[in-house]
Amino acid sequence: MSEDKLRDERPENGTAPEGTTYSRRSFLQGIGVAAGVVAAGVIPAVLTAPPASAEEATPTAGAAASATDGEEDFIASIIADDKPLNYPGRPVYYAKDFPAGKQKWAMVIDTKACVGCRKCVYACVKENNIGRNSGFTFIQVLEMEPGGVDLESAVLDYKEAGRPDKWYMPVQCMQCANPPCVNGCPVKATWKEPDGIVVIDYDKCIGCRNCMITCPYGARHFNWVHPQVPADERNPLVPVEEKAWTPEKCTFCIQRTRNGKTTACVEACPVGARKFGDLNDENSEVAILLKTRHAWRLKEEDSTEPMIWYVG
Repeated sequence: MSEDKLRDERPENGTAPEGTTYSRRSFLQGIGVAAGVVAAGVIPAVLTAPPASAEEATPTAGAAASATDGEEDFIASIIADDKPLNYPGRPVYYAKDFPAGKQKWAMVIDTKACVGCRKCVYACVKENNIGRNSGFTFIQVLEMEPGGVDLESAVLDYKEAGRPDKWYMPVQCMQCANPPCVNGCPVKATWKEPDGIVVIDYDKCIGCRNCMITCPYGARHFNWVHPQVPADERNPLVPVEEKAWTPEKCTFCIQRTRNGKTTACVEACPVGARKFGDLNDENSEVAILLKTRHAWRLKEEDSTEPMIWYVG
């Protein structure tokens, strides 16, 4: 692929103010809907659509999984593998070490509750020192037509949130229990922590972008520029300069969750559409939701075992 093609994937300008939205085409390429191969590190692939409504969900392979039928086996299958993948035996330097317990972090997003306000997006940008000039956000919110999921017609850059004739689906890194991005890293600069969080060592990363190629969700984003974060908005718990010329992604706010807090996106949601917690705690909100609501995940047929579920 030519250098001109590589340059085409870089941000078109040097600024990406908070709240910037991006074209539907660029987003769909990022999550793997458009055809072709992008040299900057994304292989497009079609995401699996959930059923038209939560009530119609059935626990079939590659489609929606129901936690109400055989919920004990369902939960057990998710948390069975406690072995970290490519774990280097040390924590990321900017977060506490894995605690003594056996947490298995997960998130559940209620699409019926989400109003598409994007407050989760903005909170994530601030919390995780995402470069204001980097041209991406970890979280994107898709506006959908009622009656089903059609990613081809989904709108990313909608101007008015909370429309009663639409529904909204946030997407981000799925924190897979079997992450292909980790398997694809040639230098083990990315790994799955014992509590399931997939992290990146920015100093060790060589910028080959193979993790981006292997991710079926297009959830990793490359810093083509040195991230610019205003000094008075920097989070001292998260690196900034080290992320230049490396891919980054959601880390389930490891700097918060390892300190007993929830993620920034969950905290910022004004309608409680996001829930975060420990699947090994049967009394956690996420465990209860997966036992009592019909849930589905994106691209289950790839056996990535994403740790983000949707209910609706």
